Amino acid sequence: MSEIRVRNLSKGFRQYKSEWHRIANWLYINRAPAKTFWAVQDIFIDVSPGEAVGIIGRNGAGKSTLLKLLTGTMTPSTGEIQIGGRVSALLELGMGFDPELTGRENVYHASSLQGFDRGQIDERIDAIEAFAEIGTYFDAPVRTYSSGMQVRVAFAVATAWRPDVLIVDEALSVGDTYFQAKSFDRIRAFLAEGTTLLLVSHDRAAVQALCSVAYLLEDGQIRTHGDPKAVFEYYNATLSERDGVATVIEQQPDESGELVTRSGDASARIESVRLVNDNDVEVDLLQVEQRARLCITARAVQDIPEMVIGFEIRDRLGQPVFGTNSAYNEKVIEGLRAGATVAADFAFSANLGEGGYVVSIALHAGFDHTQRCYDWWDGAVSFEVVNSALPKFSGSAWLPTDITVMVDD
Repeated sequence: MSEIRVRNLSKGFRQYKSEWHRIANWLYINRAPAKTFWAVQDIFIDVSPGEAVGIIGRNGAGKSTLLKLLTGTMTPSTGEIQIGGRVSALLELGMGFDPELTGRENVYHASSLQGFDRGQIDERIDAIEAFAEIGTYFDAPVRTYSSGMQVRVAFAVATAWRPDVLIVDEALSVGDTYFQAKSFDRIRAFLAEGTTLLLVSHDRAAVQALCSVAYLLEDGQIRTHGDPKAVFEYYNATLSERDGVATVIEQQPDESGELVTRSGDASARIESVRLVNDNDVEVDLLQVEQRARLCITARAVQDIPEMVIGFEIRDRLGQPVFGTNSAYNEKVIEGLRAGATVAADFAFSANLGEGGYVVSIALHAGFDHTQRCYDWWDGAVSFEVVNSALPKFSGSAWLPTDITVMVDD
């Protein structure tokens, strides 16, 4: 069965003050206890056969260590890992490639390490070369490759045979957009055939498109897990956490049952958010190019030296479409007293493609919420964009276009 079961998994590294301290510990000579740094600690993960799970977190959160433990390149200090079936992993860029060997030679070497014999590789080598699409470089030394070319060959060989379990790290983010889309198409085909996927990525759209569950790793521990959209919003909230300032993160279901995230240190609160048309009537449906206003009211709970109000529009996959704030427009609000209220209107044209959108609102200091966040409200309002008056177009943005066509017989 192509499942992953992780129980109470931890990996610790001993830290010594000096080499003498290390040697004294080895020889049991008047040694002071070595400190232990836990790269990952008390990890529990379940991935069912055919399920796709995302792992997200900041740099240094323990993601790479976790993947090395899962792929067997590192031994756990405690805990148990059970993985069913054949595992194929695409981890660190170029890991296992010999820079002096050609791409073709590295394919034979890497495939043999996966347990395939010469005849099996001969049957797939042309398909691997075709999928990588690097032309004559396939027979050139890997040291001459760009990072994107290395990714192409590494992914092509890692997925030449459908694995039971596929583990993919951030390496794909190095590739170009075309190859990323091509790779994700292959991953989707594998998922449809029963492959289990573990994807580590900061790409919100990729995780939400491919995965049914996401885990947020922080300081080597799982902070939360669940629906990828909710986990990414929780992760976004943690980016504003600072020493000495408590950040409250709340996730409550809305009317549709979808989790909505609200976070901040509560120095100020968003009181209301309204999306209105030119007649000041609240709307949740806009025509392409229609003018609208986002009306926000906020209240200072404490004295605030500086407050910025902003919003961000996201599409149905959670990808940012447009965002701005009062700091970008040189309208920072200064010297607010506790109890003061602020009203801000953002007028814009809905030059957007057809589809559903959500709006997040933020009150913070500085140019973005990572400096200090007072209140961040994900999905404060939502709206739909339709097109019944303009020429048909595709994409997420409406760009008025003049077309000239000439025929010369």
